[in-house]
Amino acid sequence: MRIVSFAITLLLAAFLGLAFPSSGWAVESVRVDPKMKAIDLTPAIERYNSDGDEIRISTAPGRDGIVRRIAVKAREAGTRPDWIVFALTNDTDEQVDRLLVAPHFRLTGSGVLWPDLGATRIAAITASQGIRPDRDDSADADIFLITLDPGTTVTFVAELRSNNLPQLHLWDANAYKDRVNGLTLYKGIIIGIAGLLALFLTIVFVVKGALIFPAAAALAWAVLAYACIDFGFFQRIFPISEATEQVYRAGAEAVLSATLLVFLFAYLNLNRWHVRYSHVTAFWLLFLGAMVALAIVDPPVASGVARMSIAAVAGIGFVLVIHLATHGYDRAVMLVPTWLLLVAWVTAASFTVVGQLTSDLVPPALVGGLVLVVMLIGFTVMQHAFAGGAFTRGFVNDTERRALALTGAGDIVFDWDVVSDNIFVSPEVEHQLGLKRGSLEGPASAWFDLIHPFDKDRYRLALDAVIEQRRGRLTQDFRLRSASGAHNWYRLKARPVIGSDGEVLRIVGTLADVMDSKTAEERLLYDAVHDNLTSLPNRQLFYDRLEAALTFAGQDDALRPTVLVVDIDKLKDANATAGYAAGDSVLLTLSRRLSRLLKPQDTLARISGDEFAIILLSEREPDRIISFADMVRRVVTTPFTYAEREIFLTASIGIALYDPQIAARREEVLRNAEIAMAHARRHGGDRIEVFRPTMRSDRSDHFTMETDLRHALDRNEMRVLFKPIVRLEDRTIAGFESMLRWDHPRLGRIGPEDFMSIAEETGLIIKLSVFLLEQTGRELAAWQNALEVEPPIFASVNMSSHHLLRHDLLQDVKSVVARTGVVPGTLKIEMTESLVMENPEYSAQMLTRLRDLGAGLSLDDFGTGYSALSYLQRFPFDTIKVDESFVRLMGSGKPVILRSIVKMAHELGMEIVAEGAESESEVIELYQLGCEYAQGPVFGEPMSTLQARQLVGAAPAAA
Repeated sequence: MRIVSFAITLLLAAFLGLAFPSSGWAVESVRVDPKMKAIDLTPAIERYNSDGDEIRISTAPGRDGIVRRIAVKAREAGTRPDWIVFALTNDTDEQVDRLLVAPHFRLTGSGVLWPDLGATRIAAITASQGIRPDRDDSADADIFLITLDPGTTVTFVAELRSNNLPQLHLWDANAYKDRVNGLTLYKGIIIGIAGLLALFLTIVFVVKGALIFPAAAALAWAVLAYACIDFGFFQRIFPISEATEQVYRAGAEAVLSATLLVFLFAYLNLNRWHVRYSHVTAFWLLFLGAMVALAIVDPPVASGVARMSIAAVAGIGFVLVIHLATHGYDRAVMLVPTWLLLVAWVTAASFTVVGQLTSDLVPPALVGGLVLVVMLIGFTVMQHAFAGGAFTRGFVNDTERRALALTGAGDIVFDWDVVSDNIFVSPEVEHQLGLKRGSLEGPASAWFDLIHPFDKDRYRLALDAVIEQRRGRLTQDFRLRSASGAHNWYRLKARPVIGSDGEVLRIVGTLADVMDSKTAEERLLYDAVHDNLTSLPNRQLFYDRLEAALTFAGQDDALRPTVLVVDIDKLKDANATAGYAAGDSVLLTLSRRLSRLLKPQDTLARISGDEFAIILLSEREPDRIISFADMVRRVVTTPFTYAEREIFLTASIGIALYDPQIAARREEVLRNAEIAMAHARRHGGDRIEVFRPTMRSDRSDHFTMETDLRHALDRNEMRVLFKPIVRLEDRTIAGFESMLRWDHPRLGRIGPEDFMSIAEETGLIIKLSVFLLEQTGRELAAWQNALEVEPPIFASVNMSSHHLLRHDLLQDVKSVVARTGVVPGTLKIEMTESLVMENPEYSAQMLTRLRDLGAGLSLDDFGTGYSALSYLQRFPFDTIKVDESFVRLMGSGKPVILRSIVKMAHELGMEIVAEGAESESEVIELYQLGCEYAQGPVFGEPMSTLQARQLVGAAPAAA
């Protein structure tokens, strides 16, 4: 009868299988022996792919031999998960409890290409009978508590979260706990060793900064990070999702490969063998960096590439180590044992990931082996550092470097034995001073005869202070007298050497010749308060001397300082006709003539381009002061000879007599003299005027103009005009030169020659220059947008000396270029030759920085100065503007100088703009000489913004 029932059951199962294609046949049961600690269920499971969210399974036959059918639904309706089925039999008389364990990550069999980086394996499990399996919380595996009743066979259906289940074990609870505890202890020891090793190598790196030490430390930290992620330590501290864990695992493997590559490159110093190694390493590191980024998007691909990279680094590195070791390279020889162990580790890891080594102890052992490899690397690095003498050689090399640096710097050894009071210096200083050998050796007091009288006290006090305080650093500048009687500057840098009793034994340092720097410093100080051309005091020094004279006059009634301001009436005309070189020659001659009229207590200064000022202390009576002023006038009117031609000039002289009421205000005293001078100039020049208070009521005086100028920008009275610059090759508009005009509400349009001097005196020139720069930049941007030509249209802006000498110019230019978006190099900063030559070194620096900011550079009035040719190669100008005086010379049939200028500019890579072209014949001749551009009356006078826009076809600005 039992046989008949079994046959009916088989027929029924076959029928149901045909009727329900998603159902499965009965599974074979696995006997659970209570004495076994663990059972590997991986071979016994059956896998199913369902077509829907339900699976029908035939259970394993129980003790009665009956096969039953069960249907299991997925946790989420409408899904198509994968399933596994297995059956367990308990044929004992006792209840059996076991843990079903499916690890999330298992290195064994994870693969190389698209490796399995771990995930939750089992979503839910259903038993055909008995107690429902309960899930235990675990971060490393899916664990279910399974209970088997006595004498039962239970079929389990598990819904999988992924299509991969690498391992499934049935564990005795106590045995599994012992295994977990043992592995936890092992993992803790490995992580602790890796952490200490990484910290130690980091400390070594801080102490000794050679490249191999940070490379070894980085590798140790990478191994520590890999161990923490692989052992689940990091996940316990920072709970993360499964997807994030895969990113970290793939990223850690890529970083491990990169740090291993960096260590190999740094330790073997591969860049010394061939530059190709550096290129390959750099490309490899960039590729691995990309893999770190790819780990965020596709962790399996990044992990697979990183694993292949580790194997490649180990293999290629082994070949390099053996090759270099056979050639006697010490570092490679010391690395051979370590790299052999690394190759063995990579081989074992390769067998593991492809599934050849399947023991559960292999993955933890591999992590421990990786830490052992890093430990051997650390020992190798330290062996190289100590046994190879890196630290010792570093000390010796440091001493040698100090000696070489001392020799190369040209410093002289200074050693004062305080106890025996004996100074030793290198023989170089005696040779420099022309003294006999040993003249500077002996007691410290012997130096006092050679030290400049003004420096003796400072020198003595500095040495005494170091000896008394028994600490500190001595830096002292002093002068030593040479055999010829001249004094040379030296700088002493020294510090004390303290004995065991706390007293100063000696003072040791260096003695450097600083004569050149001191001379340059004195020259800079002199130039700061003197005129560059005439070497007379400038306005600032004049103010200081005037203030001193007024102060003394307030204390001594016998002193009555008078201020005279002398303006050269026709100097600008002389510059226009004879050139700026003639004007400079006139100023030099005039300064010498005026100096001969003065007595020692008087002061002559040049306070602006064509103005001189005199503080007269040698005369007190008004009549004699007027006579002196008339002598000055006659000196100016005496003809000047330059290049076989006579230049006739006149002077307007203003006098401010001493007034005790305003003696405390130096600026007002000079201002009164300037008002009188302006009054003399307005009345035809070549006359002398004494300041009277009624002169202030003149509506056109200097101060009224100054007040109006201060409000000119706010009242929108300043206008920017644009003078065309034409390309001679095709007669097209190449650019414009911008210039300021003042539409005065009472005086009408005023040129810059009438208000620029006031602007420079008051500091308003900065605001005007910024206004001109911004307006020009805005218009240039509009032209370039409307006229797309190659090369692009440009514009030139003339800068004053006040703006060039301020670092604010750099920020102003940078702001305008960035805000307007003009083409780099088309907004040209234009400055005169004399302005640049006022301070060539500073000008060269400023011009270079302006060019780097995207500004073009144009040298104006070229050829009219007297010293720019020697500096022209040092200045980064791209354009030279030739003064119109050279264009006038073409009419005489002697364009030799202009031809030379054009040839020189082209050889220096510069372009030429010729100024003052008045006729078509001049334009043709300029083009034949090689000039690229020209401007002048023949091409039109300065035009308004609207006219300039219409000329280039730009849209008029919005109102």
